[in-house]
Amino acid sequence: ITVTLLGTGSPVASMDRFGPSILVQAGTQTFVFDAGRGALQRLTQVAVTFDQVNALFLTHLHSDHVVGIPDLWLSGWLLSRRSEPLRVFGPTGTSAMMGHLKQAFEFDIRLRIEDDKAPPAGSELRVTDITQGVVYEAQGVRVIAFEVDHRPIVPAFGYRVEYGGRSVVLSGDTRFSTNLIKFAERADLLIHEVADGSDAYLAQNPNYAQVLAHHTRPQDVGKVFDAVKPKLAVYSHIVTGGVAAQDLVKRTRETYSGPLVVGEDLMRFVVGRDVAIYRP
Repeated sequence: ITVTLLGTGSPVASMDRFGPSILVQAGTQTFVFDAGRGALQRLTQVAVTFDQVNALFLTHLHSDHVVGIPDLWLSGWLLSRRSEPLRVFGPTGTSAMMGHLKQAFEFDIRLRIEDDKAPPAGSELRVTDITQGVVYEAQGVRVIAFEVDHRPIVPAFGYRVEYGGRSVVLSGDTRFSTNLIKFAERADLLIHEVADGSDAYLAQNPNYAQVLAHHTRPQDVGKVFDAVKPKLAVYSHIVTGGVAAQDLVKRTRETYSGPLVVGEDLMRFVVGRDVAIYRP
């Protein structure tokens, strides 16, 4: 299994950290998990074309996780000449959202087919509102969705991808979640969100405390990592206020002493007997 972090940032991410999105390639299957700002651009940078994507999986419907969908879907369709519908899996509300997106871009889609001669089937969507359990299985690859705690966003999902005896777990957005620990058991690679803030930043931005309440502090993520004991733990969807990357690691080390990497956009992981790390 090969995993590439397309975007590791937050809604106010910089050009170095685009919006949350992760590419997973397992066997013959290619998946994108979430489509934050710049997902298509990052996908292009790693030489994956949109017609190669078998499915898009959404963890939840916060805008920073879905704002890149129209670009990924429509620009990707035109650039790759995709000739098959895009399969989309996500929580309750995904079918409605994608239906409204198709309606919003109805004029453009019609003109692209009539004028640009784009393959009509490539503009189509096959959407499934999912519940916890196995949501996709093909060519020896299995994708399992599990509920996490991102209240008041209910449901919100993490995902486990299995292939060839290897496994990758993506947390999605969540507080400390015992259900995540359960579904991440024996995972080779665990990619988890993290959020923190300095005292000075919180004093100047009191509303930021509400943001932190919906996410997981590094000390608590460390407890998740310590319980799961993956071959490699990785931070993505990094939400910080006045806290440097090295401080995230230092705070995680209060509860976890295993292998840990702070993710960067375009960082790649190859999961085999060990997990190899390729930096951008």
